[in-house]
Amino acid sequence: MDQKEFLSSYLSDFSLLVKPDLGVVNDLARVATILADTHRDQGQTFVCGNGGSAAVASHITVDLTKNAKLRCMNFNETSLITCLANDFGYERWLEKAIEFYGQPGDSMIAISSSGRSENVLNAVAAARRKQFRSVITLTGFSGENTLRQLGDLNLWIDSRAYNFVENVHQVWLTAVVDLIIGTREYPA
Repeated sequence: MDQKEFLSSYLSDFSLLVKPDLGVVNDLARVATILADTHRDQGQTFVCGNGGSAAVASHITVDLTKNAKLRCMNFNETSLITCLANDFGYERWLEKAIEFYGQPGDSMIAISSSGRSENVLNAVAAARRKQFRSVITLTGFSGENTLRQLGDLNLWIDSRAYNFVENVHQVWLTAVVDLIIGTREYPA
């Protein structure tokens, strides 16, 4: 396959993954409602992930804070990660961050392409102990992944390609931000 064939196939495959589906549209509307209700009730939303999912978490945190005016936080500060991972182990650093910062009534968006990231799974357990309002998961790969079984609302993309999964998660979450802020125009 030459470069142009590869890229044409790649973009075609990606477009099939982001094609609107009534179930996903309904779930994304619910995400927007959960985040707005959390904010209305003086809570905040925590967004977490590893690697590319951490980058998605950073982007969405900024957009939810700046554009949607919601209290939102992630834990992608290097010194915080290394401090908590050093003291409690990498698999528990997000859990500890939630224990330190989370409050009852907060919400969480937990992102993991595989749905098997131990530190994210432990963060969800900490959110449950803290009595978070809601845990929203975004996963891919296997439909039976562990994280997908733990959320109150679980968005899953049927792909095993990291870039596809992470980019669909990003598109979904930025759509939620635009829904919250009431964006009506989509310049081409």
